[in-house]
Amino acid sequence: MSIITPVAEATVVDLAVRTVREVNQCLHDAESGTSWLIENPAGQHNVAVGIDRELDVTVEGNVGYYFAGMHQRGTVRVHGSAGVGLAENIMSGTVHVTGDASQSTGATGHGGLVVVEGNTGARCGISMKGVDIVVGGSIGHASAFMAQAGRLVVCGDAGEALGDSIYEARIYVRGTVASLGADCVEKEMRAEHIAEVAELLQRAGRPEDPSEFRRYGSARTLYHFHVDNAGAY
Repeated sequence: MSIITPVAEATVVDLAVRTVREVNQCLHDAESGTSWLIENPAGQHNVAVGIDRELDVTVEGNVGYYFAGMHQRGTVRVHGSAGVGLAENIMSGTVHVTGDASQSTGATGHGGLVVVEGNTGARCGISMKGVDIVVGGSIGHASAFMAQAGRLVVCGDAGEALGDSIYEARIYVRGTVASLGADCVEKEMRAEHIAEVAELLQRAGRPEDPSEFRRYGSARTLYHFHVDNAGAY
């Protein structure tokens, strides 16, 4: 179930006739509370980066690398798929993709919500610092590597080395996990964690049962260097 809704009374900009720089400048100059519809993205890179006001932006089609990077405020939706670095370093607001996303989704994100209805590639949530990420499908290997804070919810499966060298981020996976990375362990799924997953699924418009997820996090054995753990660093 998607939370994507049509944009009413939107200003339409066409990437077939305007450059990415021009379109991004329109969004940076726009008044808060306005809606925008971007047509014909054709997989171009760096679309809708650095939005710092309360806009409602919908993109019709696939986007390339670093879509909605450094996102700070408002909601950005993609009716399609996204390339590498979706919502990299997001600070707040919402970024929602109806299709798939490539590697490094939500990398280094400090806040906000990233929703991918399909699958993501490797390193989803790498070095996340407070962002919430909900993936409707599966994620690739080395996801949540060195994840420091935030929550990653995966409705499908997770690839190898999940949560390698994780700090205090929380990972929830409904499907299977190929393998866990260094210092990442499965943890008890208590009532407060089920409630947390339920809240995130609701925000993402997902129908899954939160009680079907398992929780993973840090064993906290690599916080300080110890010679006995040298091989894991």
